[in-house]
Amino acid sequence: MVGVSDGEPSAQAPATARTRVGRPLLSLALASMMDEVHAHSGAVYLLASQEPVLEMAVMVGLPRAFAAPWERVGLSAPVPVADAVRERRLVWVGGEEEMARLYPRISVVLPYPFALAALPVATESTAYGAVFVTWPGSHPPDLSDRERTHLTAACGRLAARLARALEDSVPLLPEPDLLAGPALAGAAGTLGTVESARMVARLPYGLCSLDLHGRISFANAAAAELIGVPVSELLGTQLWASVPWLNDPVYEDRYRAALLSQQSTSFVALRPPGDWLSFRLYPSTTGLSLRIARARAVAEMNRAHRRADDTPSRLVTISQVLGLAGALTEAVSVQDVVQLVADEIAPAVGSRALVVLGSRAGRLHVLGHHGYPDPHLVERFDGLPLIERTPGTHALTTGVPAFYEDRQELERLYPAEEATPDGFAAWAYLPLIASGRQVGTLVLAYAERHPFPADERAVLTSLGGLIAQALERAVLYDAKHQLAHGLQAALLPHSLPPLPGIDAAARYLPATQGMDIGGDFYDLVPAQGQAAAVIGDVQGHNVTAAGLMGQIRTAVRAYTTVGQPPAEVMTSTNRLLIDLGADLFASCLYLRLDPEHGRAVMARAGHPPPLLRRPDGRVRVLDLAGGPLLGIDGSAVYQTTEVDLAPGSVLVLYTDGLIESPGTDIEDALADLGQVLAAIGDLPLDELADRLVESRAMPRGRIDDVAVLLLRARG
Repeated sequence: MVGVSDGEPSAQAPATARTRVGRPLLSLALASMMDEVHAHSGAVYLLASQEPVLEMAVMVGLPRAFAAPWERVGLSAPVPVADAVRERRLVWVGGEEEMARLYPRISVVLPYPFALAALPVATESTAYGAVFVTWPGSHPPDLSDRERTHLTAACGRLAARLARALEDSVPLLPEPDLLAGPALAGAAGTLGTVESARMVARLPYGLCSLDLHGRISFANAAAAELIGVPVSELLGTQLWASVPWLNDPVYEDRYRAALLSQQSTSFVALRPPGDWLSFRLYPSTTGLSLRIARARAVAEMNRAHRRADDTPSRLVTISQVLGLAGALTEAVSVQDVVQLVADEIAPAVGSRALVVLGSRAGRLHVLGHHGYPDPHLVERFDGLPLIERTPGTHALTTGVPAFYEDRQELERLYPAEEATPDGFAAWAYLPLIASGRQVGTLVLAYAERHPFPADERAVLTSLGGLIAQALERAVLYDAKHQLAHGLQAALLPHSLPPLPGIDAAARYLPATQGMDIGGDFYDLVPAQGQAAAVIGDVQGHNVTAAGLMGQIRTAVRAYTTVGQPPAEVMTSTNRLLIDLGADLFASCLYLRLDPEHGRAVMARAGHPPPLLRRPDGRVRVLDLAGGPLLGIDGSAVYQTTEVDLAPGSVLVLYTDGLIESPGTDIEDALADLGQVLAAIGDLPLDELADRLVESRAMPRGRIDDVAVLLLRARG
């Protein structure tokens, strides 16, 4: 289908009639375009009907699997073809480092040396889709004027043809992707002459021919002998699928790297039990040639392979990236991100320690670190002015990655670093850029000298893009979390006033899941020689709930101060809540304490029942009479209950966050809490409050706020 728009790419209109187009318009236009600029692969996208989505219509030069994650692309997605349509411009990515910086999600999946251009297929008023074409990594870093002119003109011609097809109600039928023609299966057909086949058969090393999908179309006898699989079982299969000990994503990745970069790649693999084989891939636009030989001086080759041969193996597989991306979405706070990088990324890239740097008020700020034996080595950078010349400040202010393979290289550029050695031997400084903004810098430290080849730099820079997005969310979360709980703390009592004949202790713990502010509250109010205590919970977890909580607490204080009895305090507060029109409810428990006469009068509005521990250690759940939640019924009446409060008795008031958890029965939770209170109720009140809260700790954190108020009658 063809989507059209007037001025904006997102406004689309589908073709309506159904008549056949005689030639494959898109694939032929794309192939001609690629031929003009000597590109080796490309694709055409068309705007979908009724959706702001680009759909891949045809791909030329490579299997579509290479672009599988981008078969359908939203117009707002951070990918070149979407940017080209949305901004109506040519998008140029000159190599793997630039791809890692501009489009880290693509670079993580395809960390290979190649260049890419994306252009809109559009007339002055209508956008139909986009095109991208790619070149091998040997392409110059800039697009030439000739290439730019040819590509722009070709996309303009394609847009004009699509416009005419739409005007004539001629739809585009599905077109097949264009790849190289199928290779002949026979050796003589492949090599041209029988004598050539005999020559290949006599070679002491193995030779295979692979098509663009990686399927073997020819293998000589030496290849079959070295691999240990008959030629008949190899033909038509992919090497990493038909040979069990090559069934590793790293080996398939070498095929992808060769085909996309059009540069030869190699790897060494162990054929069990102890034979090392060397594989080298020679790509072209029609397929690949594979040379297989026995690997000599394996230990040395392995060191070289780890060190920096001409095509080092990929550090992180696609499956690892997907797992990492999923884990990063679950990272909530900055420390979560730091811990995740330490657990998942640092081991994968061989790093032994890391630091995450940010900035605040023109100064360097250490957001987190891991792996340093002496934390002071890192913390000394906290507060350093950004104008100071250090590798950390330079990476943070410029957004340019920096790699130092040994201390000599670092000290040559930054002599001041010589005075403060940290015990490490190599470093990578990766800018963390999200939404076009520098949010921090990740410093990876290595225990030994560590060269950083081009593809490793690209992978690290790409990972930095994923980490940056998580860090941006985490910094925002931490700021909101701090603001929310600062507001919560401001609305709660800073300290409990001394009361005649009563000792008191309170605890408030915010939820650990989510970052919304809660509505839990408590208070103690001296009143005419007696005292009042209140605890409650406003429905919801937001600023509205917190504000309403503050109003309720103030109202209870006011009604208590003017001498209203407990039932009237509850009734007046209920009417106030309804008059405010907040559409929120609140539970509440109000007590008028009279320690001189050893009693307490209580009123309850839908709140969990308090616990009373008597001086002899027995614990009772006070199932008090009461009324509905505050804010529901303006005519509600709240009954009161008088309870004996002998010297040494302890009242435990709490909100439901203390006893509620998924999969736990409330009655069982209350019984457990009562057993703990019976066992340790003689402890000093502050220690008792801590122990009660700790006893209800949940392994996955609190899903709700917790407020606890303890009252003990003195003798």
